[in-house]
Amino acid sequence: MDLSGRQDKPFLISKQRVWEAYENVKANKGAAGVDGQSMEEFESDLKGNLYRIWNRMSSGTYFPPPVKAVTIPKPHGEGTRTLGVPTVADRIAQTVVALELAARTESIFHDDSYGYRPGRSALQAVERCRQRCFRRDWVLDLDVAQFFDSVPHDLMVKAVEANTDQRWVLLYVIPEGAGMVNPTKKIVWVLCAVPSVQAAAVSPPTGSGWSARSAARTNDLGAVKG
Repeated sequence: MDLSGRQDKPFLISKQRVWEAYENVKANKGAAGVDGQSMEEFESDLKGNLYRIWNRMSSGTYFPPPVKAVTIPKPHGEGTRTLGVPTVADRIAQTVVALELAARTESIFHDDSYGYRPGRSALQAVERCRQRCFRRDWVLDLDVAQFFDSVPHDLMVKAVEANTDQRWVLLYVIPEGAGMVNPTKKIVWVLCAVPSVQAAAVSPPTGSGWSARSAARTNDLGAVKG
């Protein structure tokens, strides 16, 4: 994919950003999605595949394909969790959106937030908890039950709208009824957007926009969010 030249499209999306997204996805590895295409197969026509992603996103004609539903057991025998595995191409498209949103959402994260943030890790959260143990003799453990299953789509869109003025970002988030292909190979259309599917590349920045206000209320308690 030529990274230079005119970009006479409705939406200005840098080809360099698409390349950066590809490099991030490649580094994270990951399994094939519903189309069965591996990273190696995607790279067999890398220039053409990246161009198609850029062309459709910058033209406003990109629509996320269904994601592959993979069920994994929760730790401590507490049931199962369904993860959505996007196609390689869609992971790259999601990462393009995530990189755009992260420039804004990183600035509104609280300093005690560590989950899915660049340059931060769970070990850093543990270290912060260790420091807090010397200041307080109690622990408050909170979790948003089934967040990815129940987050209202309309409010998710509003949260994203509040954090970007780029219409092409909203075009990716707005479609409701993201398809998930279950192990029986049947497509199940679920009432959620791809950005609210657990394990999606764009879930962290979109989720942060949704949860920022409620999370801020817990900061006064000395909360550390991993």
